[in-house]
Amino acid sequence: MRQKQASSGATANEEMLRSGDFWTLARRLCVPAILIMLVMVLYHMADVFFIGQTGDANKVAAVTLASPLFSILSGLGVLLGNGGCTAISLALGKGEYGRIKNISAFAVWGAIAIGVVFAVIVLPLMGPICKLLGANAETRAFTAEYLRVIAIGAPVIMLTNVVPALIRADGSTTDSMIGNMLGTVLNIALDPLLISVFGMGVSGAAIATVAANVVSLCYYAWFLHAKGKIYSISPRDLSMRKDVVWTVLSLGLPMSCATVLGSVSSTVVNNLMMQYGSVAVAGQSVAGRIGQMISMTVMGVCMGMQPAISYNYSARNHRRLTEILMKTTGLAVVAGTVLFALCLIFRDQLLNAFLDDPNVLGIGRVCLLASIVIGPFFGFYQICTTYLQASGKSTQAIIVSLLEKGIVYIPMVFLMNALFRMYGIIFAATVTTVLSAVAALVFCYKDYRKELRNASHW
Repeated sequence: MRQKQASSGATANEEMLRSGDFWTLARRLCVPAILIMLVMVLYHMADVFFIGQTGDANKVAAVTLASPLFSILSGLGVLLGNGGCTAISLALGKGEYGRIKNISAFAVWGAIAIGVVFAVIVLPLMGPICKLLGANAETRAFTAEYLRVIAIGAPVIMLTNVVPALIRADGSTTDSMIGNMLGTVLNIALDPLLISVFGMGVSGAAIATVAANVVSLCYYAWFLHAKGKIYSISPRDLSMRKDVVWTVLSLGLPMSCATVLGSVSSTVVNNLMMQYGSVAVAGQSVAGRIGQMISMTVMGVCMGMQPAISYNYSARNHRRLTEILMKTTGLAVVAGTVLFALCLIFRDQLLNAFLDDPNVLGIGRVCLLASIVIGPFFGFYQICTTYLQASGKSTQAIIVSLLEKGIVYIPMVFLMNALFRMYGIIFAATVTTVLSAVAALVFCYKDYRKELRNASHW
């Protein structure tokens, strides 16, 4: 009876994934996903913005130095969240509703366990970790201050990465967006209060982030109780069977590995940039946050369509799958190009909103150009990653995901630093993205041609 109810409850969303008008589908899936991605940028932007108002470049640099460890935590959330989302979408395409409860319960309880382990490891090793992240005598205390709060809130942060990804699987993207929005509004409201009014500095920024995640989690808990009938967080549905655990982890690995390796790359870059001073790191941090508006928007377009890609691939609806891939690629490239043009036109206004230090702004202009010029190329790269992951080709997806985040990027950073010093480091990511996009397109084109040759059995 429970399985039958779950099936009927998912019918409307399934019909949309299977045969709905593409632009209606894009509006319902991509727009909320884009807003979710931009919310994530605003989370980090709010911290940098309000800490920047203190006029202390060391505090801005400290948040930047701490961000790779925060990203590793997010990457572990992506492992379970994105893997669970894809696994649930594939299960929906096959009508396996009972299996969905096992997948969602495993992802939720796995998130709690990882969050606790993260806190247990990070808190006692704060000193060595800050040193590894590149903090020096001027920034070490601020970096530890920020990370200490984040580590304590790790289980909540993990859950707010995992649960919204899971509920996107059946097309409930709007509810995923609402939870993120509630947290962002609170974060932006608390930042100036805690950082400036109460003088809590970087620890105030971290407390605001954790508190915002708590509010988001409360909304997701309500959604799962009131509307998410196909999901389960009950320990009774927790399954450690290989077909559940391995499916979630293998499907989540591509984006998770990319996120974690991206954190490693950021640590390498921060260590190299610190030789040019805290001002250089602060300038790169502000420009990077602005550049994320482009990359996260493009990622939102592609990831928003992931449930539709997974569903139609699993259902062997080849014509529908081709339509979605072609139109999503065009939408992602256009979005990246338009945002690149807007950020280029208003680059000074965007930078001045964060910091008014002439030294930081000078470096920031160069860093911003390097961050936004990838806009037109990023759509090609992201759709390739999304297609491979959504179709369950985890090995190929991992290879493509790691191109931009480390396989190409880390060697490129060292090469360009040796050739062009600080400006080489700044533009290494630009060169890497272009090369990675070309490589990913070639890789995916060959894979998709193979799918077309085998299409007769679909």
